[in-house]
Amino acid sequence: MKPCILLLTCSDQKEADLVAKKLLEKRLAACVKFVPTNSTYRWKGKIESASEILLIIESIVGNFEEIQAVLEKIHSYETFNLTMVSVEKTTEKVQKWLENEINQA
Repeated sequence: MKPCILLLTCSDQKEADLVAKKLLEKRLAACVKFVPTNSTYRWKGKIESASEILLIIESIVGNFEEIQAVLEKIHSYETFNLTMVSVEKTTEKVQKWLENEINQA
């Protein structure tokens, strides 16, 4: 069971809360952290700016596809950016916590 951190932006706190709740209920994540942020990005040939909520999702590598499938049903963005960062090392206690809190599909 390989731990990972997933990064995802949401349009607002309501959407962020919904995403966190769904991922935790389905035991696809052990923790979801919220960080208010401002983004400037290219979208359909234009430069756009938006206030968003960045989610830092603690999970395991094997859950990526299932998390993506959940997001495709509930996320408001036409193209949401779900990025996974593999965790090389963590403490034994964190590893056990992940094993206890996340389904091993």
